Amino acid sequence: MPPKIKTQAVLATLPLFKELAPEELDRIAAGTSEIHVPRGEVLFNTGDTVSGFHLVIYGQVKLSFVTPGGQEKVVEIIGPGSSFGEALMFMEKPYIVMAQTLADTMLLHISKDTVFEEIDREPGFARKMLAGLSRRLHSLISDVESYSLQSGTQRVIGYLLRQDDAMGADSGPTTLTLPVSKAIVASRLNLTPEHFSRILHELQAQGLIRVDGRDVHIVDIGKLREHNG
Repeated sequence: MPPKIKTQAVLATLPLFKELAPEELDRIAAGTSEIHVPRGEVLFNTGDTVSGFHLVIYGQVKLSFVTPGGQEKVVEIIGPGSSFGEALMFMEKPYIVMAQTLADTMLLHISKDTVFEEIDREPGFARKMLAGLSRRLHSLISDVESYSLQSGTQRVIGYLLRQDDAMGADSGPTTLTLPVSKAIVASRLNLTPEHFSRILHELQAQGLIRVDGRDVHIVDIGKLREHNG
């Protein structure tokens, strides 16, 4: 088991808490639990009671649900520095998705009572939480727009370009590694694994990318952008 962290110091680095005074951080930390979850473990299931929200310190968490046809649909992949569960916490509803770790993961769980008490005490904290929820809503709306208006190829290229943007490259060749398995990426893009693989093969046949396992070699980022335009 990794050594325990100083919760206040970690909270102070996160966007939601970085402007809080030391005494405010102390109050949040008092209602915060440190959780270490091995890869592949289920953090919570659909229908479980929400007792607060989670912040990922390191690792990855997959949020998903099972369709009536028995297929898993990945809603979101949560990485370090990101949070999840706030909306249902405010609605006081049970979880509507399952959360499972994709790697050894450390999280902080901030209790609902602590959050509500801090909102009552400090309106600025409520504004920050609303801003975070608004960003999440905007992201989900963008996803729906993508599924509705873009082809599968456009979705895949857009995903690859977003991964590349995170690496900071603007042009020329580059190599990126898919952060999760191809099946999970496919589900996140609302594609079947077979369709996702077929699109990768088509892009490879056109000389735009080369695929080696989870490594994707983009021959020229500019040309890939043009192809998506």
